[in-house]
This record gives sequence, C-alpha cells and structure tokens, in this order.
Amino acid sequence: MALVILKKSKDGKKIPQIGKLIIENEVEIAANTAIDRGALGDTIIGQGTKIDNLVHIAHNLRIGKHCAIAAQVGFAGSVEVGDNVSIAGQAGFNGHIKVGSNTSVLGKAGVTKSTKDGQLLSGFPAVDHRQDIRFQAALRQVPKLLERIKKLEKAKE
Repeated sequence: MALVILKKSKDGKKIPQIGKLIIENEVEIAANTAIDRGALGDTIIGQGTKIDNLVHIAHNLRIGKHCAIAAQVGFAGSVEVGDNVSIAGQAGFNGHIKVGSNTSVLGKAGVTKSTKDGQLLSGFPAVDHRQDIRFQAALRQVPKLLERIKKLEKAKE
C-alpha cells in the first residue's frame, strides 16, 4: 500500500488506495520489485516493459511501452515515463515529474524535474550527460586548484 498522507490532516490520516495496478502484455517483472497500486488513479506498466530486481514503483506511476529498468531504481509517486526509456541501476526519480520518450538515464542519476524526449541524463541532479562529464572532470581538479591558491597566498605574504 502506498503511503499518502493528507497534508492538512493533523493526525496523519492515510488516504484509502482505490486505484488499480494495470500490467500490459509482454511485461517482465523480476524478483523483489515492489509496485504500489494507484492511490486515486491507476499505476500502469506499459506493454513490453522489462523491470529488473529490487525496483520500487510508487503509486499512480505510468511507465510507457518498451522501457527497460535496471535493478535498484526508485520512483516516487505520480511519475510519467515515456515510451522506449532506458534506466540504469540505482537511478532515482522525484515525484510528479515526466520523463520524455526515448530518454536514457544513466546509473545513480537523480532525476528531480521533468525531462524532454531523447535526452541522455546522468549525475545528481540529473543533467545532460556531456554537461555532467565536464562537471565531474572540473571537480577532480579542485584539490590541485586549492593547492595553487595556497601557494599563491603564501608567496604574496
């Protein structure tokens, strides 16, 4: 059961889960995958989608057709995933966002906002993969840059 709590409720009352889980044809779901039924709407897994082990699919999720989802991926509620989306292991998705069709999300990416069709995403927060690679390369230079700054400050004294 998905945990949906009324925001205005002072005593944390749960909303009854009245939605369904719809699994379309040719879907494969591996071991220990948790799929929540819809809270108010339905949770839908599109035709031909393949889901690996240990994936969490929250309430009201809509996964498009022919998607591939690797192990340990986690989706918060009400995410809409387009068709032909590939998601690598340990990626995470914030709730109430849309992931464009033909998008690839690389491992351990954190998708915090909606994406366009055809993107290649990585990092946290998830950005265009080329941008993430440049950021990671620059980040590795920080220790050397700090050393240079220390030497320059010492020389200035």
